[in-house]
Amino acid sequence: MSIGYPVQRSAEVSQSNKREQRTDQLSLTDSQQTAENLLPTQQGDTATKNSQNSETFQLTQQPIKIQFNSHSKTNESPQPSTIVFKSRSITSQFPTPDPNIPQQPPQPAPTAPNTTPEQQTQPPTAPPQDRRVVEVVADRQEYDEQRRVVTAEGNVVVRFDGAVVDADRLQVNLDNLIAVGEGNVALTRGDQVLRGERFTYNFIQDSGELTAGSGEIFIPTVGQDFTFLPTNITPSGVPARPISDRIRQNQPLTAGSAGGIDIGVGTGSRARNLVGQQQGGQVRRLRFEAAHIDFYPRGWQARDVQITNDPFSPPELVLRADKVTLTRETPLRDRIKTQRQRLVFDQGLSVPIPRDEQVLDRREREVTPGLASIGYDGEDRGGLFVERSFQPISTEQVSWSFTPQFLVQKVVEEGVSNIPGLFGARTSLNATLSPRTTVEGSGRLNSFDLTQVEDNLRASLRLRQLLGDITNPHTLALEYSYRDRLYNGTLGFQTVQSSLGGVITSPVIPLGNGINFSYQGGAQYINARTDRQDLLETIRDNDRISLGRAQASAALNGGILLWQGKPLAPTATEGLRYTPNPVVPYLRAFAGVTGTTSFYTSGDNQNSLFGTIGLEGQLGHFSRSFFDYTAFNVSYSQGLNSGESPFLFDRVVDTKILNVGITQQIYGPFRLGFQTSVNLDTGESRSTDYILEYSRRTYGITLRYNPVLELGGISFRISDFNWTGGTDPFTGVKPVVGGVEQRD
Repeated sequence: MSIGYPVQRSAEVSQSNKREQRTDQLSLTDSQQTAENLLPTQQGDTATKNSQNSETFQLTQQPIKIQFNSHSKTNESPQPSTIVFKSRSITSQFPTPDPNIPQQPPQPAPTAPNTTPEQQTQPPTAPPQDRRVVEVVADRQEYDEQRRVVTAEGNVVVRFDGAVVDADRLQVNLDNLIAVGEGNVALTRGDQVLRGERFTYNFIQDSGELTAGSGEIFIPTVGQDFTFLPTNITPSGVPARPISDRIRQNQPLTAGSAGGIDIGVGTGSRARNLVGQQQGGQVRRLRFEAAHIDFYPRGWQARDVQITNDPFSPPELVLRADKVTLTRETPLRDRIKTQRQRLVFDQGLSVPIPRDEQVLDRREREVTPGLASIGYDGEDRGGLFVERSFQPISTEQVSWSFTPQFLVQKVVEEGVSNIPGLFGARTSLNATLSPRTTVEGSGRLNSFDLTQVEDNLRASLRLRQLLGDITNPHTLALEYSYRDRLYNGTLGFQTVQSSLGGVITSPVIPLGNGINFSYQGGAQYINARTDRQDLLETIRDNDRISLGRAQASAALNGGILLWQGKPLAPTATEGLRYTPNPVVPYLRAFAGVTGTTSFYTSGDNQNSLFGTIGLEGQLGHFSRSFFDYTAFNVSYSQGLNSGESPFLFDRVVDTKILNVGITQQIYGPFRLGFQTSVNLDTGESRSTDYILEYSRRTYGITLRYNPVLELGGISFRISDFNWTGGTDPFTGVKPVVGGVEQRD
């Protein structure tokens, strides 16, 4: 390690070879022990040293530069690095040196460093490494020769590897290159912000710790942002300069939700062509507080942790744990372990969480927050059941899950005389063969009673291939399904015994002025139920027939915004009081046309043309306590058809359809909703939903019941917020200014 130093008349800065050799052998334990020796020097001691030995000097003439080798995350050779100390009074005079340009040492020259054995044996043809530059800028800087400590004070800013550290005071020990920052410490890198009272960082080991930590975590990029030795550094060596945390803290806090996690209990659709409760998702941005944080290149560990997705304080929803450990396993997969974890609602109700280990996977996956999930299926599983998912295979290319089920309601109603009939299972397989080719498989066995396996097994296997423009591709799907279940309006649920074929689907094609167009075409060989006696055998075991079908469909739709109001400000007391996004009042008219034609190998054909017109909107802002939100939709569909399908599952029978829905705030976060679809020719209901919702800014609970489809369940929402500006501590803090406690 070599040091460039300022010219002083009364002293010289030097370093022994013994100290040079020790620098690259430091361990994390050494870092933690030495950090305690970097406490602020007492004023009396400093004054004594100045008066007796003149060992402390103001760094005012030029920057001081320290060169060292930092450890790499891989097995590559250590990376050459440089620390540059500058006072603001000379910042404009001495710009950050380009590490790729040899720097002339000041005179008198320091003692030449010894060449390490590694440097001697390095092949002359080895490619040059990019130099890592660390820049320290402060109002004042001092160098203590006896302690070999550089002290920077007054609005200290440290820039390295695209990160910015703010602090009131920073000390760097030149023997082991451990830095200790104190007073309003903040580490900002990319979308991540860590704040604390005391920050210790080992430049060589690329590890550190933070005391009384808090901050903001953006999960999709946390792995890259908190890795301080990236494999690809800008060739120029100039570090990136993100916004300092002190600037962010002064910005007004605004927030909005881009999505979140949705978890359904018993809300799964019993037919593939029914839109069920959306499952999965992710919360990407979090706030946290911790008593102590240790972070390393592959993760971090924190004690006495509070984590929330709420940008406002006091937070509505908090995850508390005695200890949290996050370990990066792959670029798309993290493992998080917790101790004594629980959810706290509105600073009061505390609910323990049984699972102490969870995988954070940025790939599509199932969401199972507890030890088991509860579901309801009156037709296939006899009612209430519980299930638990396992994932024996989970790689970036292949994932396979297996979910055993226990049929609780069957036990109560039928007893235990048939043990295999009380258990079921489902499984799913997803494999990525190429960036544009995937395979999806699923299977479900409603009972292990193998004497009725034909009635209990459902399965499908699908190959998806993207075609054409990579940004807006067509999708080709080749699929085989066994006992697929579909819902056909007033004809109810229909089972397709088997189907083999392919479908090509276009992307949504914008035509301008809010009008969109899409189409699809396909061909299948189908075995399904029919009521056509002329197609059935006289002597038969069932009412199924096998036919080929070719089908094409196209749809055109658009809308006109008739009126739009203004949302309230995105604050905790106005626009975001009960909802994750400010409500924008509006009124919109929409219309659409869909045409479908089908041909069957029996010689039959079916053609239909449906037109739909409707009106939808929402009024109020969902901010006041009573009747401040009303959402509604009403539409009418008229169909024209010719011919008739020989199958029941795709036959057009509902040609005059009225859809009506309304959701009304009753009190506070409670909303009551109703949605129905009616065949006007027969007066028969096609579907009716009753919905009760408890909606908060950070989470929500929805109860849904559909007597027509025999669906019922509970869904949970955890909002994903994105925000800018400064946030407050989780609990109220009363600052003291000039010895006086500040009160509201």
